[in-house]
Formats: sequence, structure tokens, C-alpha cells
Amino acid sequence: MASQGAEGVKDEQATPMRTVVMASSAGTAFEWYDFFVYGALAAVISRNFFSQLDPTSGLIASLALFAAGFVFRPVGALIFGRLGDRFGRKGAFLATVILMGGATFAIGLLPTHAQAGGLGTVLLIILRILQGAAVGGEYGGAAIYVAEHAPSDRRGESTGWIQSSAAFGLLGAIGVVLATRTIVGEEAFQAWGWRIPFLFSAFLLAISIWMRLKLKESPEFERMKTEGRISEAPFRDVFLKWSNMKYVIIAFLSLMTAQGAIWWCVFFYTQIFLESFMKLPPAWANSILIGATLSSVPLYVFFGWLSDRIGRKPVMLFGMVLAAVAMFPAFHAIASGANPALAKAQETTPVVVHADPAGCSFQFDLLGRTKYETSCDIARNVLTKAGVAFSTVDAPAGALTSVSIGGVEVETLDGAGLRGEELAAITKENQTRIAGALEQAGFPTAADIGSVDWLRIALGFLVLVIAATALYGPLAAALVELFPSNVRYTALSVPYHVGVGWVGGFMPMTAFAIAAATGNIFAGLWYPIVFAGISIVACVILFPETRGRALTQSSD
Repeated sequence: MASQGAEGVKDEQATPMRTVVMASSAGTAFEWYDFFVYGALAAVISRNFFSQLDPTSGLIASLALFAAGFVFRPVGALIFGRLGDRFGRKGAFLATVILMGGATFAIGLLPTHAQAGGLGTVLLIILRILQGAAVGGEYGGAAIYVAEHAPSDRRGESTGWIQSSAAFGLLGAIGVVLATRTIVGEEAFQAWGWRIPFLFSAFLLAISIWMRLKLKESPEFERMKTEGRISEAPFRDVFLKWSNMKYVIIAFLSLMTAQGAIWWCVFFYTQIFLESFMKLPPAWANSILIGATLSSVPLYVFFGWLSDRIGRKPVMLFGMVLAAVAMFPAFHAIASGANPALAKAQETTPVVVHADPAGCSFQFDLLGRTKYETSCDIARNVLTKAGVAFSTVDAPAGALTSVSIGGVEVETLDGAGLRGEELAAITKENQTRIAGALEQAGFPTAADIGSVDWLRIALGFLVLVIAATALYGPLAAALVELFPSNVRYTALSVPYHVGVGWVGGFMPMTAFAIAAATGNIFAGLWYPIVFAGISIVACVILFPETRGRALTQSSD
């Protein structure tokens, strides 16, 4: 049966809509698998490629390299956006999946630091940059390709499957890593088994290439080519023409700042919150996130479908407003459900840090090079990672930091000016002193699984997942409809990946820094709330309703 083209015109030669959606969504899911599998193996990567560093610095370097993938996503958006606008949607997003799959497979073949010194580390950095660039080109191509095939009254529903592909990719990465660990055993996994999830990408790459080679070019691009409307200079037409550039700015402010901050808070920062602050065992935190991710899959499609009925703008605004209003209550519910004993100790036992303000820094460390060596920084870092809220009182200049826990004073040591083993010893001593006083005061060192309130956690997550999916579900259709056909790939991809890659990618470390600076483990939630507020105001004032727009318009 013939499918309908971008404006609902029947085309007997067009690719069936089901094939378009399946091939595009599956390929995108495989690319997200490739991107996320590195994050799932960050600790193993640090031991194999940064073994010359101490364990903490090695892990930080590994995570910083994970962040490098986010930094280069806008670069990929520019490169593949231009290719997609000049030469076609199909070729550009076929190239992205080849680049991503090839880079991921190559990581599985790299020599470790023990085998080849710094060579393996340098190659790993290059491959992570290529992965980031590939993701930067993938999303726009897949979203545009599906939307330009879909009937105008089903664009939201059809592109909702593209939105769900990130969930499938994340689940696939976690699943393959856990399966490999179980089959080969932990010792073998640490030695060589970690390569298997990367090498498995070759199988996914073969499927992706086979599926995407079966696709034809999008009907809208073919129409533009026939009518001679293809942009010869997409960068110029997007960034130097106000008629187009204003919509790039509108898309970024109205949608992408909120999307980046909210999505990464819900599906990534929550795991950090559960493990680092609430002291829930990693396996249980992973299980909760898997459940939240699974529940999100149908919701992306549902909210995309709903936007086909009532409009993109009201559905996305609902998601942003719900996130802004429910963020604090949802996280408080998750916290009290995950570790009731910690919540009770926090209420009954005040913790106060007495410190010279000059020795307290804002602990935002993008490159993982900063050494937190003063007694104030060490004390606040220890308390924050323990999930303990505290207040800070100024002490006289030059005074060492002390921590009052339920009236018991804990003196700390200063490591300013120290390096290496000396600083590590001072840090460990301060950790031991503070941890011992916290334990005596009734602060648990780990969550008691028997006392966890799973229903409270589920309800908190459900509200957050609904908010994130209501915003993300209709997003692809709204962005495709916002921009003219001849510059759509470039104009859509750049604000998307600046918002999701930079605003979202920096969310976890910024939220932790805010928590450490304020002494409130919930204070970091102001990050997604502020960005949501910006987008709510901009969306109400600036963003036009796009539902049902013709996709044939071109820029001036």
C-alpha cells in the first residue's frame, strides 16, 4: 500500500511509512547505544586508559572524556546539517550511523595504556570526538526524514518514535554491559570483556546500514531538487539571514534550554542522586532508571500523538510547567522513599560547617583537573557526597574548618599547597573523621533496602517522566515544522545539540557544584527549574503553533 508524502499526497513509489519509522528509529537507537555504552563503562575505561593516574583522577578524566562527546555534538550538527541540506537527508544520516558505528567498534580494538602508553588514550579521545560529531548529525536527519514522509496529521505520532529511540539505546547499552559481565565474569570483564559491548556495535552497524540503504530520499528533498530550491550555502542562509536565524534563537530559548536541562536531570542526574546522595546500591539505582526509561517509551509516542490533536505548543508547555512545579516535590519524595533513615537524621540533627569563606570554592570542574585541597572544600565535598544537608557559618580568616554534627565538633585538616600522596592522605583523614561523626549521630552509610518505600519513589519518578516526555515527545515535529525546507537540517540540528549537548550535558556537574556550595542536596534542582522558566516565558511569547504547517516552504 502506498504511503503518503510529507503533505499527505500519495506517492506510489514512496517507502512505506512503517519502514520509514522503523529504519529511522532503529538506526537512531543503535547510535544512542554506541554513545551511551561508553558512559556505562566509564569506570572500566578509567582503569584501562588512565591507569597512570590515581583512581579518582582517572575516573574524572574518563567522565570528562564522556563530556567531550557532548561538546562536539554542535560541530557534528554543522557538518551533517550542511550535507543534509545540500545533498539529501538520506545520505547524511546514513553517514552518521557509519561514523558512529565505526568509531565505537574501533574503541573495542584500542590498545590500553599498559599496552601502548599514551597512544591508546589519544586514539580514544579522537574516537570520542567522532562519536559526538556523529550524534550531532543523527537526530536532525532522522527526525526530518520521518517528518517529511509523514502525513501532516500524524507527524507528532510518527516522530515520537524517534524521540523514544534514546530510551531504547540506553536500555540496550545497559543490557549488553550487564549480560557481558554476567557471562564472562567480573575478572575477565575488567581484563578484556569490556571490549565486547563496543565490538557488538559492528552487528548493530550492519543492521543499520542494511535498513537505511533500503530507504529512498525524502519526498520533500526530491521536490526541492526538482524545483531548484536547494540552498547552495546553508550556513549563510541560516546564520546570516534574520528570517531564519530568529527561529534558531526562538527554538533554543523556547524549547531546547528546558529540554536539555529537564531530560538529563530526569534520566541521568536522578541516578547520581540515588547513588551518591541517597546511598542506594548501584544495582537498585540502575533498576529504577531502567523502569523509568521503559515507562517513557510509550509516553513519547502518546504525547506526540496528542500534539497532533491539540497542538505542539500546549503539550510542550504542559511538560515544562509540570517539571518546574514538580521538580522539588518529586525529588523530596524520591529521597524520603529511598533512604528514610537519612531523611529522619537530617531533620533531627543539624550539621554546620564553620569555615573561612576565602577557603571555600564553587566546585565546578569541567576538565577534571582541579584539586580540592582546602579544609572547607574537602569537608563540603564529603558532606555533599554523603547526602547530608548543612549550613555554613563564617569563621575567622585563616581558621581551619570545623564541622558541627549534632553539637559534636569535628576538626579538619588543611591540604592547601599539598599534592599527590600527601593531599590524598589529608583528604582521607578528613573523610574518616567526618564519616565517623555522622555514623555516631545516626546518619546511615547506606540505604536499608528493607525500609525503602518503592511506591513513593515510583510516584516521584512518574511525575518527572511525564514532564520530560510531554516536552520531548512533540519536539521533533515542532522543530521540523518551524524551519524552511532548504535549511531545515542545519537550522534544526544546531539549537537542538547546543541545548541538549551543552545545557543538558553540563547539568549533573553544575547541580553537584550548587549542592556543595549551598549545603543543600536539592539546591542543584534550581538548574533545570531556571532553564525551564526561561523556556516557558519564551515559548509563551515567541514560539508559534506549528501543527499542520506545510513543509514545502523555503527561506527567502
